[in-house]
Amino acid sequence: MTWEQHKPYLYLAFEWSGFQLHYGRAGDGVDPAREETGGCLVMVDAVAPYHAAFTEGMRAAYGKVLGKGLPRITRFRAGASRFTVMDPSGNSIVFIRRDEPQVEYGGSKQLTGLAKVLDNARILREFKTDDLAAFRALNSGLRRHGPAAPAVEQAMALAALVELSTVLNEPERVPEWGARLRATELAADERDRVRGFVADPGLIEPYLRVQDAGRDDG
Repeated sequence: MTWEQHKPYLYLAFEWSGFQLHYGRAGDGVDPAREETGGCLVMVDAVAPYHAAFTEGMRAAYGKVLGKGLPRITRFRAGASRFTVMDPSGNSIVFIRRDEPQVEYGGSKQLTGLAKVLDNARILREFKTDDLAAFRALNSGLRRHGPAAPAVEQAMALAALVELSTVLNEPERVPEWGARLRATELAADERDRVRGFVADPGLIEPYLRVQDAGRDDG
């Protein structure tokens, strides 16, 4: 904190790593729980170190990484170009990599079938932070396009459904999706692609270990 003032009006200023955040008193009737108080974009060269710093700070302050309520931080998939921190007042602070590529909402027009569904789900998770919409898109997209899709794309969808079901506290179908993932034949590089599609590879690792132990990819 670089400035704290209570009279004649409330004003706070924070500075970290070359950028500043300034806060004033919220207007009457503002409910932080609605998460509509405000937000800002922080453009950086690399987002992963900032996410790591925030998660380390949360563990030190709260004993865990907060993924729900206020404050919280969004999950970070290796290679992602942004993440969001929600502060205790409901403001969103979005860290974005400077060279972040443009996205096409709904999935890239250059893709078709399940590949486009996967791209759309990635955008819903990382750009709109809407896990439920991503879950629904993957669930319906896998039913519609899964049978004709390559095995690795099916596995990526199943892995994401396992992760999203866990995050959304809807674990009922995780055993089914996990069993289907375990039964999907994948080469070593394909398993790496599957791990790279989720933010927490540890959630899907039990469904990949059997393949790792039981196959020799040369």
